[in-house]
Amino acid sequence: MEVLTEITNNVLVITLNRPEAGNALNGALSEGLSNALNDAAENPEVRAIVITGAGEKVFCAGMDLKAFAAGEDIAKIGLGFAALRQCKKPLIAAVNGHALAGGFEVVLFCDLIVSVETARFGIPEVKRGLFAAGGGVRLPARIPMAVAMEMGLTGDPISADRAKELGLINEVVPAAGLRDAALALAGRVSANGPLAVQATKQLMLDEIGGGNPALLGELQKVVFSSEDAKEGSIAFAQKRAPEWKGR
Repeated sequence: MEVLTEITNNVLVITLNRPEAGNALNGALSEGLSNALNDAAENPEVRAIVITGAGEKVFCAGMDLKAFAAGEDIAKIGLGFAALRQCKKPLIAAVNGHALAGGFEVVLFCDLIVSVETARFGIPEVKRGLFAAGGGVRLPARIPMAVAMEMGLTGDPISADRAKELGLINEVVPAAGLRDAALALAGRVSANGPLAVQATKQLMLDEIGGGNPALLGELQKVVFSSEDAKEGSIAFAQKRAPEWKGR
C-alpha cells in the first residue's frame, strides 16, 4: 500500500509509504493520498489530519522523476495536490525527514508543521528543468519574499532550524518525539469546534490569496512538456548533469 491510514482520537494519520523510493510521488501514491483526503472530508469523526512519511530519512522526495521520464501522466501525480488544495479540514505535516520538491509542496499545503531536527526543505525543480507547480506558489506567503525567491531560483534547500527561524515551522523536535508532538498539536486543534476551525482556515487562506490558477496551468503546460523537462528527468535517472537547450 502506497498510503497508510489510521484514526486516533478524531485525528487521521496519513503515511506516505514508499520508503524504498523516498516516498516519491507517483500516480499510485498520489491517488492514494487523494482518496484518503476525500474520505476524510466525508467522515465527521475526522477533525484534523496529520501527514507523515514512512522511514527515518525522507518525508517525501517529490515527484518520481523516473516515472515522469518513463511517461507517467502528470495529471495522475497531481491528484494528491488537488485534494490537498481542496481540503477544508486542518492539515498538520509531521516531517520525518527531507521534504524536497513536491514533498516540500505537500508540506506547504499543510496548515501547521512539526519537523525532526535533521530535515531539509527545498524546491529544487529548476535543477531538473521544472518548477514547483504543486504548492510552491504558497511559499512567499509563508516566509519573506527574498528567501522564497532564493529557494525557488537557486533550488537550494534550508535546514529545519532555518525554517523554524523564518516562521515556517511550528515545532522542531527529536525524531523519537515527532509522532507524539504532531498528535498533541492535532489534539489541540481537534478539541475545538469543527465548523469554527474549518471556517478559520478558509478565511485565513482567502485572506492571503491562492495565486493564479490560469497562469499556473499555462506555464505548467509549456514547461512540463518542454525538451528541458524531459532532459532534466532523464539526466536525473542517468545520474549526470543535464544539458539545457532552453526549449
